[in-house]
Parts: sequence; structure tokens; C-alpha cells
Amino acid sequence: MSLVERIAQADERGLAASGLACLDRCLPLLGADDDLLRPLWASLADGSDWSAGLDRARAALGAGQPDDEVALLARRMLEAAPAERTAEAVRPWADACSVASLRIHRLLDPAADGTAAADGLAAGRAGDTADLPPLVAAELRRQTAVLELVAEHGPHGLRRALDLSIEGRRVLRAVVSRRARTGA
Repeated sequence: MSLVERIAQADERGLAASGLACLDRCLPLLGADDDLLRPLWASLADGSDWSAGLDRARAALGAGQPDDEVALLARRMLEAAPAERTAEAVRPWADACSVASLRIHRLLDPAADGTAAADGLAAGRAGDTADLPPLVAAELRRQTAVLELVAEHGPHGLRRALDLSIEGRRVLRAVVSRRARTGA
């Protein structure tokens, strides 16, 4: 099943976890504390309202303008998160986060040409991963795994979904650090 199909079939918790995981993996681009989104993860686990956690995360990042496209894409993920966590409200956000995160990974992938070719990303999300650069393909696998974990294990799958996000955050942080050292 493709990522697009999984997003279309996911329930409210799976969708919220999917969008949140994409955002969580991109935190290094915003210079944010790794624990910034922990209250949101906790609200997914216990079913509590997450709007207060969203407000705190937005306030913690302040109103500064990102200085590049990848940071702008990451900030928009947080800004676009719906206060109401229903499937109808969260589905378009989760889908947009998926696309934004894949674009970020494509822009940062040393094996890519530095563009965020929408057609290649759309094909990858639809299941054709043959031409995806390695960083993008790994992000696509993480997105799929998060949706699978929550669909199969409900709230118990959230811990592993968070672990996947932490792993992805470390990878992205390493890529950003390498680019800064090499000037690429």
C-alpha cells in the first residue's frame, strides 16, 4: 500500500502521529529543543487536547523568519497544525507535512540535484520509489512505518513512532552539520 493510500485510510491518531513525526524529524532545521514536541506526543498517547502543546511549541519558536527554504517548510508544518485533532482537520495537515518533509529531505540530500522535484516526490508517495535519492527514500520509509505502527498497535505504537522520529532527526542533523562543514 502506498503512503498516499495509508494517509487516506489512517484514523485521527495515525494522522496526527504522521504529521507530528514529520515535524519532529525536521526540528534541527529550526534550531529547536529536541523535547519541544514531547507534550504533543504525550497528548496522542493519553488522548488529551493537544492545542495547548501546539501553542507552547509555536511560542517557543517565536516569530523569527527562517533564513532558507528548508527552515521555512519546517516552520510552516508547525504553523499549519490544526488546534482541533479530528481526522477531518488533521488529514490535510498530515498530507502536507508528508510532502514538506520529503521536499526538505530532497533539498538536503547530497545525492539529489538540490531541487525538490514534485513529480518524483509524488511518484514516491504513490509507491514508485525507484528514482528517489537515499535520504528521501529513507524519509518515505519512516513515514510509512509511523502510519503502520499506529494502525497496528494504536497508542502502543506511538513509542516506536517517536523512536523512528528521533532516529530521523539525528540523520537530518548529521546531514545539516555536514553541509555546514563542507559549504555544500
